[in-house]
Amino acid sequence: QVQLVESGGELVQAGGSLRLSCAASGPTLSRYAMGWVRQVLGNEREFVAAILWSGGSTYYANSVKGRFTISRDNAKNTVYLQMNSLRPEDTAVYYCAADSFKRLVRFRPDYWGQGTQVTVSS
Repeated sequence: QVQLVESGGELVQAGGSLRLSCAASGPTLSRYAMGWVRQVLGNEREFVAAILWSGGSTYYANSVKGRFTISRDNAKNTVYLQMNSLRPEDTAVYYCAADSFKRLVRFRPDYWGQGTQVTVSS
């Protein structure tokens, strides 16, 4: 069983930056792909980015490529999402998630965090 706890969401102006953190706990985290998925109330969840604990391969949604960077700190069991050049359309609840099949391109999480709100003002 994997537990995920996000932090770092807040209100930021357009063009600004924010870093989200996801503290993970559980056995054999190296067997998972970790990622971020966001959701606007009333809309479907949208994939943002994913990374492998082992090796560090990454994959991004086109909408965030070049602006967001996903990374992990194996020693701290923490995954980060560095978000730069934020836009109002990036406003959403951001969820940290884990995929036990280690999928990057077709990220399908088995485990979810509780979410953290990111609001970008224009």
